[in-house]
Amino acid sequence: MSDARVPILMYHAVATDPNEETRALSVTPEAFAEQMAVLDDRGLTPLTTAALAACWRSGRALPERPVLITFDDGYEGVHRHALPALAKHGFPATLFVSTGWLRGPYDTGGGLDTMLDWGQVRALAAAGVEIGGHSHSHPQLDQVSDATLRFELIHCKEIVSDQLSSMPASFAYPYGYSSRRVRQAVRETGWAQALAVGNGLARRAQGPYALRRVTVRRSTGIEEFERMIDGRAIARTFAADRALTKGYAVVRRARRARRLVSHAGA
Repeated sequence: MSDARVPILMYHAVATDPNEETRALSVTPEAFAEQMAVLDDRGLTPLTTAALAACWRSGRALPERPVLITFDDGYEGVHRHALPALAKHGFPATLFVSTGWLRGPYDTGGGLDTMLDWGQVRALAAAGVEIGGHSHSHPQLDQVSDATLRFELIHCKEIVSDQLSSMPASFAYPYGYSSRRVRQAVRETGWAQALAVGNGLARRAQGPYALRRVTVRRSTGIEEFERMIDGRAIARTFAADRALTKGYAVVRRARRARRLVSHAGA
């Protein structure tokens, strides 16, 4: 199964009444519970990000019908609503935290809605959720300086390690964006694997620092979810997202080029 295509599901907030900033990328607790039941009924086998990467590194066989359940940012509903549904089915998952967004001693006030506190993060870890990194302040990493990039990666890793007494191994790029420079920095600062978005199925050939995910959002109906986990009609489902991403990538490259020229002339 070295050429297996694995759906990596990307969630954000799980909330009944999220704010407007997080609504589109949120799911209701009821929808999340139904989606987890579908995974169970269909015989899929959830893995953590670290477990998938370890299989692909070693060449070990993957379990039957593997799938990953991942959460970005660190919203409080992951503990309140998602954890009971995961526990009901005995599913592991991976939570990627922006350490400066979580409630507690490192909070910079940037969180978009009610965020987890570190006690809840530890409870999630104790329940079998892998805790990974999502930077400290959630910037577009390919748009920041080398010094800021390394700070975001290292500070996030140090905080998670301090709070959980274990070193995190998996990273997810804020906004899903990376570049060769960012991927190299992620590798050099000790992260073992990293997830992008891409809205496609993950494959070993993508390499451990550019694994793709598919976005689950408030508008994702159960039939679309079933197609997603089966790997059917992925390109059609996310055609608009890909067009927007490509267009925005051109804009961001132009911005960075102008910034580099400006710095060179300063």
